Parts: sequence; C-alpha cells; structure tokens
Amino acid sequence: MAPIEEEDLPRRRQVLEKPRFDGWDVSQLEEYIAELRAEIARAEAGIAARKDHRAAADAFFRKP
Repeated sequence: MAPIEEEDLPRRRQVLEKPRFDGWDVSQLEEYIAELRAEIARAEAGIAARKDHRAAADAFFRKP
C-alpha cells in the first residue's frame, strides 16, 4: 500500500483573520464584501456538489 501523502489528508479549516476596518474607505469595504460573497458562493457550490454526489450514491445503492 502506498504511503499517505500529507496533501491527501483533510486540512483543518483556517481561522479567518478579522480585519480592522479603521481607515478603510467605502470602496475598500465594498470590495472586501464582494470577496467574501465570492468565497461564500464557492463554499455553497462545494456543498451542492457533495450533496449531489451523496444523492447519486444513495440512488445507486437504494434497494428496489
């Protein structure tokens, strides 16, 4: 059996650093929000893909 590579192990979720908004102007805040929304959309797509995969597996192994 091949040894397990470190990159194959599940990664721990990184803790997001909460930036201080002192000194940020409105456009910087809006850009930050847009980046967060894009990351949320990416996470939601990952969730949907996993749910679809699970549903397909459940349908395949379901007893008639």
